[in-house]
Amino acid sequence: MSTMRGAVRSLVVVLGDQLDPQSSAFDGFDPRVDRVWMAEVREESTHVWSSRIRIALFLAAMRHHADVLRQLGRDADYVTLDDAGNTGRLGTELSRALQRWKPLRVLMTAPGDWRVLKALRGAAAQSGWTIELRDDRHFFCTVREFSAFAGGRRSLRMETFYRHMRRLHGVLMVGDEPAGDRWNFDAENQQPFPRGGPGFVPERVGFPPDAVTREVIELVARAFPDHPGSLDDFDWAVTREHALHVLDRFIAERLPEFGLWQDALWPDTPWLWHAQLSAAMNLKLIGPREVVSRAEQAWRAGQVPLASAEGFIRQVLGWREYVRGVYWTHMPALAQANALDADEPLPPFFWTGDTDLVCLADALRQTLQLGYAHHIQRLMVTGLFSLLLGVRPAAVHEWYLSVYVDAVEWVELPNTLGMSQYADGGAMTSKPYVASGKYIQRMSGGQYCARCKYRPELSTGAEACPYTTLYWDFLLQHRARFVHHLRLGAQVRHLERLSDEDVLAIRDQAGRVRTRFAQQR
Repeated sequence: MSTMRGAVRSLVVVLGDQLDPQSSAFDGFDPRVDRVWMAEVREESTHVWSSRIRIALFLAAMRHHADVLRQLGRDADYVTLDDAGNTGRLGTELSRALQRWKPLRVLMTAPGDWRVLKALRGAAAQSGWTIELRDDRHFFCTVREFSAFAGGRRSLRMETFYRHMRRLHGVLMVGDEPAGDRWNFDAENQQPFPRGGPGFVPERVGFPPDAVTREVIELVARAFPDHPGSLDDFDWAVTREHALHVLDRFIAERLPEFGLWQDALWPDTPWLWHAQLSAAMNLKLIGPREVVSRAEQAWRAGQVPLASAEGFIRQVLGWREYVRGVYWTHMPALAQANALDADEPLPPFFWTGDTDLVCLADALRQTLQLGYAHHIQRLMVTGLFSLLLGVRPAAVHEWYLSVYVDAVEWVELPNTLGMSQYADGGAMTSKPYVASGKYIQRMSGGQYCARCKYRPELSTGAEACPYTTLYWDFLLQHRARFVHHLRLGAQVRHLERLSDEDVLAIRDQAGRVRTRFAQQR
């Protein structure tokens, strides 16, 4: 350990998803003696095969944030991806910075990812420093508070946590009771579009790349030529000003209809009524408190229905906070979870979108082109297919982390392994989200199925929908586990209607489906 410390009092570490100049890391910051450190490293784009649009979003947002810090008088030691001597690893770059600046202390807002925290702590310790971690004020709930809430409970469910958070923070409350005398408006929300489709949908809010972002796009194209995804349509929010504009437009244009149509699907229509704020929130360009506050204010002003405001706030105050708590109280074991013993490979066409399943092809191609899909496309198209096929959960997780611009591990991993793939065996959700092709038919108004050669009502035969075949095969495989399940048992008991011949035909067709999709490129 160096004995020459003192020129720099504090080296403040800022990660690519901590782009908030008001974060706890800056409490007490003195520009005369403190210094900011940020680094672009190849490892963060290659530990999973990150899409180029996701890489570009992070790097562009980081560079804009560094400019903001400099404008605030906070000197930033910023290592770019193509800097000479860049080792490509976050830990070794931190070690180099520590030897360069020899600060009295190293401090940062707690990282969102277990892997990153472990790497940085290890690198600092090896160099003779200890990192001082500060709470991430971006969230409503600290990890300690979540752990205290979860401790001693026989089961952990989002709905219980959501009601606790509503009460604790006084959100959508009238005195001690929920607004409208109900906690949940799912009966009004989550409808399929009428036969004619979504009708008028507000224009997408996009931001043409400025000089900084164009430079990043060119760098990513050079540095990651074999990575998936497209850079042609990059127009994501990369500054706080951008994010606030997206929020303004969402509240005014999309939130009034959000609740009703939040689960609806329609071909070739990616944005629909969704907020498109998750990437900016996960980068910390904008905070959940201001997002929730704006949605509640819009309801109280009579600008949006209570059902829509509640449906949206549930996603932010409820689900988003819940999955973060689950992540930090269940890692690192959660990353290896595989309760259903799924071991099929991820089909190669997940990286191309070249499949004859129309609904799946639409979701995959959109994802690779835009870095985006809304939650039902993720849960009940790509996720459902992976679950029914029996893909190894870690492979599904790595794909989601790779391709979506809003994917950071604390939110993506529990969503994928817990909710989507049921790999945690029900620790996070009360049942596997399984359905046949009829669900997609209903939620898309039949539009996908009308274009597809497969029929969702059939489980066997040449025209059988693979979703439907694999749905019945899933129930057969896991019959003993779920036959007495409170929420899934009724679906499992439908197997009693099948003859022995039906069962054999379904199992045979499911085997052939798995073989075909494993080979399809």
